[in-house]
Amino acid sequence: MSDLFQHAMQERMQQEAPLAARMRPRTFEDYIGQQHIVGEGKLLRRAIQADRLFSSIIFTGPPGTGKTTLAQLIALHTQARFETISAVLAGVAELRKVIKEAEERRSLYQQRTLLFIDEVHRWNKAQQDALLPHVESGMLTLIGATTENPYFDVIPALVSRSRIFQLEPLTEDDLKKIAHRALTDVSYGYGNKNILLDTDAELHLLRMSGGDARNLLNALELAVETTTPDSNGQIHVTLPIAQESIQKRAVLYDKKGDAHYDTISAFIKSLRGSDPDAALYWLAKMLAAGEDPRFILRRLIILAGEDISLADPQALVVANAAAQAFEYIGMPEGIFPIVEATLYCATAPKSNSGMAYFKIRKLMEEEGMGQVPIHLMDSSRDAKGFGHGQGYLYPHDFPNHFVAQQYLPEHLSGQYFYKPSEQGYEAEVKQRIDAWRKQQKEGLSGKKGKES
Repeated sequence: MSDLFQHAMQERMQQEAPLAARMRPRTFEDYIGQQHIVGEGKLLRRAIQADRLFSSIIFTGPPGTGKTTLAQLIALHTQARFETISAVLAGVAELRKVIKEAEERRSLYQQRTLLFIDEVHRWNKAQQDALLPHVESGMLTLIGATTENPYFDVIPALVSRSRIFQLEPLTEDDLKKIAHRALTDVSYGYGNKNILLDTDAELHLLRMSGGDARNLLNALELAVETTTPDSNGQIHVTLPIAQESIQKRAVLYDKKGDAHYDTISAFIKSLRGSDPDAALYWLAKMLAAGEDPRFILRRLIILAGEDISLADPQALVVANAAAQAFEYIGMPEGIFPIVEATLYCATAPKSNSGMAYFKIRKLMEEEGMGQVPIHLMDSSRDAKGFGHGQGYLYPHDFPNHFVAQQYLPEHLSGQYFYKPSEQGYEAEVKQRIDAWRKQQKEGLSGKKGKES
């Protein structure tokens, strides 16, 4: 009787659950979106369906894009024990319990354990470190879900042992399919109700959802449940009802769902193009849409090094200071250092001379790595036996702290990779480097003339 009562209670809870929970897909055929990772024939889908998921994985993406649903699909397809922990509620004590039980199952029944950790980025380094050895040994196969960038918010050791799958915001077409399914599904949705959803009302819900299926279904549920049926029993959801059901306007980047990338791209290109007005516009759009300010600050720091460089070395200092100030202040006041860094970078002189590094890397890939000239080698250990360091000229012993000598591998003598621009501070750098290179060229050619 107790089992019967429990089953009845679970059935009732299922029927009373929010629409978003009831409509969670139970098969890949019902799963909408993310076809780039779970489409027919994709590696992840094949691994899940064949119960061959042996390496740890981390799902990352915005809310409402299907991370938890994918974890539940894994649970339905595996013979392994599937355990779930919320990093918001659980700590090391709960993890130790899961580990102990996993060890017992492996020892007694040779059964694997898959551990799903929702919001895994919420665990601090010590908590993640406690998980690491058991993932490393294969005792646990981690399935993590996070709305943050795992490369910044999950310890590198866990990331390196996991496959990262990026989930994208759902497109309008995806959301439309989800809404249609919710309205027609008899078992879990509103298929047993007579609902008329006006076209403009539907479009409003789709556009306001911001690529978030949960946001869409919550709004649809509110619209349906709060609308009184007419005399024919029909629930008519009009545009005003839809507007009331999702009052907080979700700023949509793009109806194709790839706005996260497109908008940050527009922001960076506006900064690179020295347009402070456009940069502020895209910044405001990202923040209004709920973009993580830390992501924006990281991109500002990258831009300072990549697109401003020595034209204004202070740009890197300002961008980094803004990131530190934001951590100290938080939102909403933290917007001010972000704006300051944005304006500074947009109005700073530009140079991409630092890209010389990648020219050298390409050269190494094509020609191999050159040997260190003997006069540049470490003389503290092998000076007597091999002559390491002999012939090195100490620049500070010479006028203007400069002396011509070979620093590149011999076969690259006379090649220049760094080409300073004539912008801002780098214009001064160019004058110095041109003078040094001239002296070096003359000095080295003179030495070679004497040697010959």
